[in-house]
Amino acid sequence: MPDSPERPWQEQADGLVLRVLVQPRASRSQFCGLQGDELKLRLTAPPVDGAANACCQEFLAKLFRVPKSAVRIESGESSRHKRIRVLGATAAQLEQALGN
Repeated sequence: MPDSPERPWQEQADGLVLRVLVQPRASRSQFCGLQGDELKLRLTAPPVDGAANACCQEFLAKLFRVPKSAVRIESGESSRHKRIRVLGATAAQLEQALGN
């Protein structure tokens, strides 16, 4: 099934590309649904010295059961709006994590 244009992810040959809105300093790290055309991800880490980016990579690596090195922030290193590639991940894994 082709990806719908309104979905905030694209499944590609090497994995998934996600459009994510990050909310740092949350009480726990979790996906909390869609916000506009992005996945909203709450993270416990503060947005200083790359801590939120590292937390984001760790959370996604654990979620998709891939090494941290397979999670790459392609754009948005210093922004709440990020484009993240997860090598080896599938849309089915993401949909399961989102409860769809």
